[in-house]
Amino acid sequence: MPKLERLSEDVRDRMLNFPCIEHDDTPWTPMFKPLSESNVALVTTAGFHVRGDKPFGVPEGRGDTSYRVIPRDTSPGQIVQSHWSLSFDRTQTYRDINITFPMDRLEELVVRGKIGSLSDNYYSYMGALRDVTGLIEKTGPEVAKRLKDDGVDVVLLTPT
Repeated sequence: MPKLERLSEDVRDRMLNFPCIEHDDTPWTPMFKPLSESNVALVTTAGFHVRGDKPFGVPEGRGDTSYRVIPRDTSPGQIVQSHWSLSFDRTQTYRDINITFPMDRLEELVVRGKIGSLSDNYYSYMGALRDVTGLIEKTGPEVAKRLKDDGVDVVLLTPT
């Protein structure tokens, strides 16, 4: 049986008709210096935020395109997840945040000299968006500007 046939009619219809954004160009930018000299930031779509920050919501049923700032020195125990999608299993992430948000692994790479430095701030969005317009038009450019202003050379993007 084809995999789409296993889905409910509603979910199957959403998957088949999900609007995919097409670009005439690519956001890829070649590196101009070695990773060992680069400033690296972490951006995720896992819906993480610092305990006490506003959780991600579900405005108008289309998804929350806002972002949260996670200072690099935040301890893993102070990071919580408010991603609302039921489509993925969070069990392993609850056991070790580094599975989805490899903050400790990046620190280790700096110590080993593989990465030059890390940004003071990381950023989190919520995935599972039905409408990415707000991300493309507002919050994506805001975070890109912040990253550029902070001298970030490389972004590691981790999904939910």
